Amino acid sequence: MRCPYCMNADTQVKDSRPTEDNSVIRRRRVCPDCGGRFTTFERIQLRELTIIKNTGRKVPFDRDKLMRSVQVALRKRPVEPERIERMVSGIVRRLENLGESEIPAKLVGELVMEGLYALDQVGYVRFASVYRNFREAKDFEEFLGEMSIQSDGEV
Repeated sequence: MRCPYCMNADTQVKDSRPTEDNSVIRRRRVCPDCGGRFTTFERIQLRELTIIKNTGRKVPFDRDKLMRSVQVALRKRPVEPERIERMVSGIVRRLENLGESEIPAKLVGELVMEGLYALDQVGYVRFASVYRNFREAKDFEEFLGEMSIQSDGEV
């Protein structure tokens, strides 16, 4: 693993331990050249995924991009980082278990919406406003109305 400080290609692992849900290995590393310390995470990747955008363009799946978009939706919300990590890991697992290497972007968005709905409804609305491209207050009103009807039906 390359040192992020001096770019030395030879770093040493000082400590390894699994995360709480045993889906990731956390490694503390040190660079013998500059003494810099940093943390890396190792995950299982079942297959290379490609996202097919709405325009038809294909891009490699980026778990970090997915995590960032969820974190933006949940910014300043009382949701523990571990719950966010579990949600994102669950989405990635579901995508990998589809058995397809090419995934429509719409499916990823719907899985995120489903996860956020269960996790935090404010984050759900925030994500939906970007994902569904809300342009004015009326769009929020309509969406919240649909959301209200949905939650009434679940009770």
